[in-house]
Amino acid sequence: MIQGIDTAPYLEFAKEKLGLEFHNLELLITALTHRSYVNEHKKSTKEHNERLEFLGDAVLELVVTDYLYRHYTEPEGILTSWRSALVRTESIGAAGEALGYESLLRLSRGEKRGSERAKQQIMANAFEAVIGAIYLDHGYEKAETFIHANILSRLENILEKETWRDPKSHLQEVSQSVDNMTPQYRVIEEVGPDHEKIFTLGVYVGSELMGVGSGPSKQFAQQQAAVAALEAYKKKQKN
Repeated sequence: MIQGIDTAPYLEFAKEKLGLEFHNLELLITALTHRSYVNEHKKSTKEHNERLEFLGDAVLELVVTDYLYRHYTEPEGILTSWRSALVRTESIGAAGEALGYESLLRLSRGEKRGSERAKQQIMANAFEAVIGAIYLDHGYEKAETFIHANILSRLENILEKETWRDPKSHLQEVSQSVDNMTPQYRVIEEVGPDHEKIFTLGVYVGSELMGVGSGPSKQFAQQQAAVAALEAYKKKQKN
C-alpha cells in the first residue's frame, strides 16, 4: 500500500501490460493521476501527471524522430507528417485504450462523466506521462522499447492507408484530379447543448454527397467527412 492506495492493480498493469516492475511505483500511479483528482483529494494526493506528461512528450518525439530518420530517406516535410500522424492525440489515445489503463486513471467525478473527446485527450496525456515514468524508472532504452511496441508498430498501417496526409488537402487533390471540382463542406445536423455539441457535416463534390463525418467541432467533422470521401473515391477506382 502507498498512502492508502491499493497498489495491486498498478503492479499487475506494469507487469502484464508494460512488462516491467517499477522500482518506484509512485511514478506510475502519478502518471495515471489527473489534475482534477488532486483538486478533489488535496489532503491525500499532492502530484498529478502533467510534469511526467511534459517529459514523456519529449521522449516520445525523440524516439519517433530518431526511428524515422534512421529508417527512411524521405524529405523532412514527409517525415514530419508521418511523425505528426504517429504522435497526435487520436493515435496515442488509441494506444492508451489498447493498453487498457482507463480503469486505473484517477479522475474527479466530473471528468469521469466527460465527453468522449475529453476522455481521449486524458488517455493521450496519461500515455505520455507513462512514457515519462518509464524513462525515469528504467531509462531511455526501456522507454524506447515501449514506444516501438505501442506507437511505431502503427506506422505500417498509417502508411498503407495514407492517414498521415491531411485528409482535406488530399481530398481536394483527388477531387480536382478525378472530377475537376473542389469539395464543399455543409452542415447537416447540430445536436446537443452548446458545451457538448456534436456536428455532422457532409462533403459534396458537385451535387454528389461523397462523405459524412461527425464530431465535437466543425473542423473535426470536416476531417472525418474527408476521410469517408477518400474511401468512396478508392471504391470508385476499384469498380
